Amino acid sequence: MKRVFLVVLDSFGIGAEPDADLFGDVGTNTLGSCATSPYFRFENMRKLGFFNIDGVEAGEKVEQPTGAFARMQEASMGKDTTIGHWEIGGIISPKPFPTYPNGFPKEILDEFSRRTGRGVLCNQTYSGTVVINDYGDEHVRTGKWIVYTSADSVFQIAAHEDVVPLEELYDACRIAREILQGEHAVGRVIARPFKGESGHYERTTNRHDFSLEPTKDTMLDVIKAHGMEVLSIGKIYDIFAHRGMTDYVFTIGNTDGMNKLEEWMDRNFEGLCFVNLVDFDMVYGHRRDIDGYAKALAEFDERLAGFLSKLRDDDLFMITADHGCDPGYTKTTDHTREYVPFVVAGKNVIPGNYGTRKTFADMGATVLNYLGINETLDGSPILCIK
Repeated sequence: MKRVFLVVLDSFGIGAEPDADLFGDVGTNTLGSCATSPYFRFENMRKLGFFNIDGVEAGEKVEQPTGAFARMQEASMGKDTTIGHWEIGGIISPKPFPTYPNGFPKEILDEFSRRTGRGVLCNQTYSGTVVINDYGDEHVRTGKWIVYTSADSVFQIAAHEDVVPLEELYDACRIAREILQGEHAVGRVIARPFKGESGHYERTTNRHDFSLEPTKDTMLDVIKAHGMEVLSIGKIYDIFAHRGMTDYVFTIGNTDGMNKLEEWMDRNFEGLCFVNLVDFDMVYGHRRDIDGYAKALAEFDERLAGFLSKLRDDDLFMITADHGCDPGYTKTTDHTREYVPFVVAGKNVIPGNYGTRKTFADMGATVLNYLGINETLDGSPILCIK
């Protein structure tokens, strides 16, 4: 019974891609910034060969790695969560999703307000932690939605949980998702609930993403169609618009996600368990918190030993990321265009360096190949498994 555990360390880039200049991200390196912190510890990943990956200059290489590893380059024209995960799943997106550096068109917001019954504040590109402090008081006073975006293709809606019930916020996101189609088909509509008092507002863990439907079948759809299980932990369920999964569970942060992964490793299933650990991106990357990011990586590395000890003979444990979010890059607080790591552990793995791959989609192809599914999606399998 073959099981694959694919864990996405959300935003853990390992150095700028060759076209980073097109995205304003020359010189970015999420790993490099985190490695400057005294809290950075990655010993279990080192043993697998992480520091032997092409282009990685941080950390100490190992002579006899126990894992297979590669550096993955993004072929899609983007650096956001949806495009990154879709590419991992076998869809290369040559056309970027629309972005709105000057805010959303009036007709979009008018329709959104009409259908939700509330007005709109802000409508600018903003940091999510700053926008609730700048507009939170007016929102609490008027009940109007705080709508904002970023350099990514996102329509974000912030609301205080004591002012707008969570289900109303989620319904508003569903309405926005219906409106934002065609030329305005942003990658994600995101619910951003917050709590607290004036001057001390904080986002809660009740965020939800409402993604576009994938443009074609992904590895999740294919695995499910072949009668196998596709289990989702974290925001994977939202990123793939609820498609291609047989069971799912949401999380309230990295620790909760890792706890659920450890529990689900005891389940008997054949197929894929797809995990997203969001705190690296949401809590530390966007907030440019180098020490916090480094501590989170150290926590994952410490837990990794336990995950690997639970692997069965025919299990694979894969670790990757979906884009960068360099906490040391101060020009913006947005994602960064970076290579991502791919590390594979398990008894059936052929250890070693598999070079630099031209698309994240090679990861999805590797999963399908291991599960014995001869379905053609974007990407080619990495022949790192016996």
